[in-house]
Amino acid sequence: MTALAGRVAVVTGGTGALGQAVTLRLLTDGAIVAVPYAVEDERKRLIERVAAADHQRLILKAADVIDVRAMAAFADGVVAARGKIDILVAGVGGFAGGSLLETDLETWTRMLDLNLTSVFSAAKAVVPAMMRARYGRVVVVASRAVVPPAGGCIAYTVAKAGAIAFTQALSQETHAHGITVNAVLPSTMDTPANRAAMPDSDRKGWVPVEAVADAIAVLARETSAHVTGTLLAI
Repeated sequence: MTALAGRVAVVTGGTGALGQAVTLRLLTDGAIVAVPYAVEDERKRLIERVAAADHQRLILKAADVIDVRAMAAFADGVVAARGKIDILVAGVGGFAGGSLLETDLETWTRMLDLNLTSVFSAAKAVVPAMMRARYGRVVVVASRAVVPPAGGCIAYTVAKAGAIAFTQALSQETHAHGITVNAVLPSTMDTPANRAAMPDSDRKGWVPVEAVADAIAVLARETSAHVTGTLLAI
């Protein structure tokens, strides 16, 4: 039997570069995976990569992950269709550089929305069902680059550092309910966007998205019941 057979997972950002690796890994491990998506082309690419035998365990529905009401409706739909939500992977994110003097309010707000509010919105939607079931695994995708916080990309740094603080605080609120909350902290990941943004970089030390997905899959297992509030650097 596969490690996540019968489990129901929600993966935000599940059609992006890392998100597709996570979605495919959880499907391989036997989970039912529900993905709220925003970009139609990404949805199509994900479907093309999913094995035919796994299509019936993949749920795709357009939803704004930053909108608390939209995410609540998405989560309610998953529970109505599948009876529960066991796993949440909060994987939405985005990057913008710039010091304080170079950062405008629009960039500041966008970084907070993508990297922090999206985590709050997803957890707000999913954790109540986990509390009722007294079981859950929450994994937040943060960043190794913000530990310790560094200058030069202040909005991104503050948002991802906030996601780390959110992880640790939520782990304390939920541990008595059978729910674990952990964060993975990848360094620079080997994605098409990063290759395009840094074409001259030495990619030897870049992290494959599959390695991050592997770590998330381990934290999502039932056997990780005693691991919570952890920041796993990758």
